[in-house]
Formats: sequence, structure tokens, C-alpha cells
Amino acid sequence: MDTAHDEPLPDDGVDRAGRGEGAATPRRLVALPSRLLNLAAAQGERMVSGRLAAADARKWHYAVLAALEEYGPASQATLSRRTGIYRSDLVAVINELEARDAVRRAPDPEDRRRNVVTLTPDGRDHLHRLDTVLDTAQEDLLAPLTDEERTELTALLTRLLAHHTAHPEGAVGEPALSGR
Repeated sequence: MDTAHDEPLPDDGVDRAGRGEGAATPRRLVALPSRLLNLAAAQGERMVSGRLAAADARKWHYAVLAALEEYGPASQATLSRRTGIYRSDLVAVINELEARDAVRRAPDPEDRRRNVVTLTPDGRDHLHRLDTVLDTAQEDLLAPLTDEERTELTALLTRLLAHHTAHPEGAVGEPALSGR
């Protein structure tokens, strides 16, 4: 038996499993990078979603507005690909943004069967307010890290995502890898 697993965790008051003060999490769980990524992502999601909700917005609003500002007017299908929002869900997001005068949807002059979505001046202003909201949420999420550590974390996460996007062999239904 590995003696490292036999040593008790320090009683530092850290809630390692989200079950209350002093709750001990098995050492093998504490050290699982996939678990740590999931827990950190969940915390980030709560922080970002809460901040956006307070600004009367959702993450998909931000994604659509950011895509339109960066790339210009786009069809709904193109916006779906650029943002990762399912087409059926994107219609509701665009409806919400259109009701707030943040985007304009009009038939594509080249293909009247599809719509082109355009960012409005009000939408650009809203996006810039949301940029500030998200900057604050990111700052709070990454508060314990130095600027250098934040840069390194972002680079490492980007590298992980790029690898697994290019090589999805660990997907559901694939043979499990041996070990943890």
C-alpha cells in the first residue's frame, strides 16, 4: 500500500468536498486533475453566471455579441458554429437579444431562406458592459494566482483543449485507459 495515502489530510479547515467545514476528501480524489478541473470549472460557472444574471444577461448572450463584434454579421448557422450554441437554442438567444435591440435579424440578401444577424450599437454597448462584468468575475476566480500563474494556467488549459479536440480518443465509448 502507498504510504502517501495513509497519511491524514491536514485539518486546515478547507472544505475539500463541498460538504461542510472540516470534511475530509479521500486523498486519491484530492489529487485527481480531472476532478480539480471539474470543481474549478463549476466554481467559475457559478461566478460568471451569477455576475451575468445580475447584469440581466446570460453567457450565450455574451458569446453571440462577442462573435458578431469580432467577425461581423453572420447567419444563424455560422453563429452556432462559432459559439458552440445548438441551433435550436440559438434562436431563443437571438430572440432575447433582438427584443433588447442588441442585434438585428434580417433575411440574407443572397439567400432569402436564411437570416443574417447583425450587432447593433446598443448591442456593442451591452457587450462592453459585459466585458467589464466578466473581467471582474475572472479576477475574482483567479484571485489566488499571480499574473504569471494566470498566464500559465490559461496556456495549459488551451493546450489541453487543443489536444483533446484534435484527438478525441478518450470520448465516451472508447476503451478506458489503464490507471487513473
